[in-house]
Amino acid sequence: MCYPAKFIGKENIPKGACIISSNHTSNLDAVLLAVHTWEKKYYVAKKELFKNKLFGSFLKSVGAIKIDRQSTDVGAIKNCMKTLKDGKKLVIFPEGTRHDNENMELGEVKHGVAMFAIKAKVPVVPIFILRQPKIFRRNKIFIGQPFTLEEFYGKKLDSTELKLAGNIVTAKMNEIREFALNSLTNKK
Repeated sequence: MCYPAKFIGKENIPKGACIISSNHTSNLDAVLLAVHTWEKKYYVAKKELFKNKLFGSFLKSVGAIKIDRQSTDVGAIKNCMKTLKDGKKLVIFPEGTRHDNENMELGEVKHGVAMFAIKAKVPVVPIFILRQPKIFRRNKIFIGQPFTLEEFYGKKLDSTELKLAGNIVTAKMNEIREFALNSLTNKK
């Protein structure tokens, strides 16, 4: 493959439904996860990616769920919930857009991962893609320990609760980010 990848922590992905929450460095992130992993996953993708009919058909074939980020897209929310209730894996890039910088810091993590994880009562698996993929350069993808947001199950999900749950998602994503960055430091 032109974009080789090494996955560290594959064993952390549980069987059955879960949300895979990954940083987003490039348009190739979803491709890396789809091509190099072992089980079909469904991806939340902005509606703009579906404008080209050919590419839109391809996205649908690999399990993309179209979402309108400018409004509350009830149809997309229902599709995501159905995906999880059917025992499938849902990949979300919670920064909401590609975010790459020299320090490999996360952008602002939106609360969608937390909302879906709480409503569907499924674990979240944080993933950190170490750097933007380049042709023929092996990329490393770090997979963290799954976690749940059980303390929020059954609660009314107002903005305060979603913010608290979202902070946990952000913290867990930053933990796997730190682990990935430390692996770079320890190799030098």
